[in-house]
Amino acid sequence: MAGHVVLFEDEGYRNFYPLTLNNPVYSLRCGIRMLGEKIQAAYPGATFVYHVRKLLEPFLKEYLSYRKIESPVNECKAEKALFVNGRALWCEDFGQNIRIEGPDKVFVKDSTVIAARLSGANLAAVDWNQPITLDRLPKVEKIEIDYPVLKFPWNLVQQNPKEIAREFKILGRPGELEGKIYEGVHILGKENVYVAPGAKVTPGVVIDAEEGPVFIDKGAKIFPNATIEGPTYVGKKSAVKIGAKIYEGTSIGPVCKVGGEVEESIIHSYSNKQHDGFLGHAYLGLWVNLGANTNNSDLKNEYGTVKVTINGERVDTGSLFVGCTIGDHTKTGINTMLNTGTVIGVGCNIYGSGLPPTYVPSFCWGGPDGFVEYRADKFIQVAKRVMEYRVDKFIQVAKRVVARRDMEMGPEEEALLCKIHEMTAEERKAVCA
Repeated sequence: MAGHVVLFEDEGYRNFYPLTLNNPVYSLRCGIRMLGEKIQAAYPGATFVYHVRKLLEPFLKEYLSYRKIESPVNECKAEKALFVNGRALWCEDFGQNIRIEGPDKVFVKDSTVIAARLSGANLAAVDWNQPITLDRLPKVEKIEIDYPVLKFPWNLVQQNPKEIAREFKILGRPGELEGKIYEGVHILGKENVYVAPGAKVTPGVVIDAEEGPVFIDKGAKIFPNATIEGPTYVGKKSAVKIGAKIYEGTSIGPVCKVGGEVEESIIHSYSNKQHDGFLGHAYLGLWVNLGANTNNSDLKNEYGTVKVTINGERVDTGSLFVGCTIGDHTKTGINTMLNTGTVIGVGCNIYGSGLPPTYVPSFCWGGPDGFVEYRADKFIQVAKRVMEYRVDKFIQVAKRVVARRDMEMGPEEEALLCKIHEMTAEERKAVCA
């Protein structure tokens, strides 16, 4: 399928903070793949162009260059292109319904642009420096369509079980155990299991795929006595540790180490939850490390719907089950306890007894005793023990962590994280001594 497809961000990327503070919205994971990868699969053979907010442009160019991906960023020199919203949950067959070729049209759900087919003067009129929204696009024919658009981080988690099952049919080879399966492994529902070449499943492991598929990707290792219930995805070169309990609806991205109890959660990639402790209905970004016996609550004691802080406002999720959302490069100490719906920003180091507040700004260092809580329309200081994580010290540690995976942090990524440190300074003032 020839032609140009533009993956774009609209204003909705802000609702996914802190996950999108330093990442394009289409790099979020749901199911087996990232959102952008699903869109690319819907238009095989197309040339992809990336639209992203100006803050992230240098970093994205560096990221693509590092991976030898030759795709333009924030420019399209073609005569026509199809713009696709990066937070839409696309299926492969949707590319047959909204085609690259055809007259100029904008496809919307309510006031959200799902896709836009533009050419000539209409394409030239696009402002690449701004999020793509209906009021910023040329006035062409508008068509209402009904298609899922993700709005908040918990939507990714809610959709995850169905996405694993859907993508398994496309990417997996049901019933094929191409990796090494040791004697003593018990598999229920073998027809719903795929073990890719180079993966290892060791003695005592139980894989229960009777209620949903289990996909174990290349180079992954499932250690002895672990139990995995489907639908679940274990990414390339990831490890599920001894005695782990991985329940349904869990996606573990590449190069992660996961132990303890995990249920209906997404662990993006390069993140560790090696030890005992419960993680439920949660989303962990990249380079996150949870200390031993870190636990998060995903259900309130009164069984009410969970509220989550988004852009400074408390948003009712409408769901009984919502765990934590943790930004990139954040760490927790041993025995850390996280309340229902907790959001922790980028580059934090959280530790100590008790429960930290349900919203922790980026680059905070400390424990629950040092945070302030927002109560009765004012901030109340508990104790002065929380500090700002100095950006030079953070970068030093982050580079060390990345190097442990034989990777490196480029200068543009470092500059981006420093800018995010500046951007989030104001909200840190409320909690830091």
